[in-house]
Amino acid sequence: MRTLFTGTLLVIGMGYMFGLIYVYSTDAGRDGKPGLSVDDIIISYSGSSEGTKLEAALQGPMSSMLAASDAAEIVKWIRSGAEKETYETTVQPIVAQNCLDCHDGGNPHLSNLDGYDNISVVVAQDTGASVHTLVRVSHIHLFGMTFIFFIMGFIFSHAFIRPVWLKSLVVLIPFLCIAADVSSWYFTKLYAGFAWVVMVAGGLMALSFAIMWFTSMYQMWFYTPPKFVNATDGHGPESSD
Repeated sequence: MRTLFTGTLLVIGMGYMFGLIYVYSTDAGRDGKPGLSVDDIIISYSGSSEGTKLEAALQGPMSSMLAASDAAEIVKWIRSGAEKETYETTVQPIVAQNCLDCHDGGNPHLSNLDGYDNISVVVAQDTGASVHTLVRVSHIHLFGMTFIFFIMGFIFSHAFIRPVWLKSLVVLIPFLCIAADVSSWYFTKLYAGFAWVVMVAGGLMALSFAIMWFTSMYQMWFYTPPKFVNATDGHGPESSD
């Protein structure tokens, strides 16, 4: 069981790390500033009255995909009215060279930038993620994160932690945070202040994950439990405190 649990923790830990990297690379910098902030979350879910989806992408997750001068040229075109004539002479060659490998319309989950009619959709006012997109991501997120924290909580439940209420709280918090996190995606579209709930819930989930991961790994391989635990198999009166 120790070998099984260790292998599971290693792989889940790696997956969670890449998940955090993905969230950061997707949302960080949408407000034009480095790092992940509440403003980035607001723009991601409720949009921005000061820019468009394409601008947010060029300033955030797509900033490394093309030269700064090319990105500036596209932003200049957007802010000057996004006229078709300028698109064909200036913007279209930049998009064809840097963007169409992924954004040619072949992937329904990525914006289609092939042609003026398609790119016009993402240079309209940014209203954030659509409700349809949020629903699609929500059920994937809810099912996936529930399985992850069920496995983590099951492994962590074998750890010796006192008081027991603290151990139970660490196991429970991620499930509360998952519900609060996903719900706040929708509420942020109505009131920007809910972006703080998204940030706090994500932080508490990560903290609970780290506590369960490191505690489980440490106790499985390096920790020696108290003598009364070995003597009573953890079920004696002393272990119920």
